[in-house]
Amino acid sequence: MDTGRNDLLGEIAADAALERSDFLVQATEQLRRFLDRHKERIAAYGGLTLIDEEPDYLSIAADGTFRSRTRFLDDLTGDWVSETEVIETASELVELYNPADVFAAFSEAAKEAAGLAEEPTATDDILDAAGIAPEETIGLGDDPYAAAADSWAAGQPAEIELDDDEAAARRLYDLALEFQERSQRAESRLLDDFEQAAAPASNLVGELVIVDDDDERLVLTSAGEFRAEVVPEDTEGEWRSLTGPEQLVEFYDPTDVFGDLADALAEAYPSVAPELAGSKDATDGTDDADDGGDDAAASDADAGDDAGDDDVEDDEEGAGAEGRPTA
Repeated sequence: MDTGRNDLLGEIAADAALERSDFLVQATEQLRRFLDRHKERIAAYGGLTLIDEEPDYLSIAADGTFRSRTRFLDDLTGDWVSETEVIETASELVELYNPADVFAAFSEAAKEAAGLAEEPTATDDILDAAGIAPEETIGLGDDPYAAAADSWAAGQPAEIELDDDEAAARRLYDLALEFQERSQRAESRLLDDFEQAAAPASNLVGELVIVDDDDERLVLTSAGEFRAEVVPEDTEGEWRSLTGPEQLVEFYDPTDVFGDLADALAEAYPSVAPELAGSKDATDGTDDADDGGDDAAASDADAGDDAGDDDVEDDEEGAGAEGRPTA
């Protein structure tokens, strides 16, 4: 083999590696400066969801850390698997994402959160923004949007023929599993959004125990993240730790989680829910009044019984004196 050719290729590879390292260093520094400038704004808003396009997901929490979620098909089990990764530094992020895409995601997420209009993309919007009248344009023949719609429709799964009840049952079964997975993804995304929004407040409150039973324990950490330990029914008393929204939704309904969290906060901090504290005090007062009334009634009954017994005894003594023979 031509050694001179190998040397040339080796030099190209080495130079490319150096350029890549230099690019990552510069991109990391640029992203770090951007995050440092806006860390207080991000914390005040409670974080942002940057990318939410199935199966990719990227968000930044109030503390400046990122959450990345990917979904892939496990070749061994044939099941779709979702994984959530916490990215703590800018250098880790630029290893996984194109910095240009990250900045674009920040721009779009901030505009959407602020309710600003999107950049003009449709033909009419572009013409209005550019100040060009429609009659000044040149037609392109066939409607490009109709062609795009046809292309999209062609990529959709064909309608399934349902010949009998077994085929219909199979279709319903597949739909049930598909929508179950979609529901779990939506629920996990809801928990993830809550964790990002709750991080600043949880940092001040500290870890809060939500549920503490013989077979489960659920807490909200000081970082605003849910953590749980459960004993599944199919295990022989073996505890399983649940970390991340994807695992939590396998055992918990987010509606119940938020309700139990509100109850735990109201118990730990009665001032946050004065209406609940007032109703509890009123109930306690009613119970005390009932107890006092019962005690008074019981005392009066006892007194009446004692008085009645004394009268009967007196009557009996009087009757005995009159009926006793005299000497």
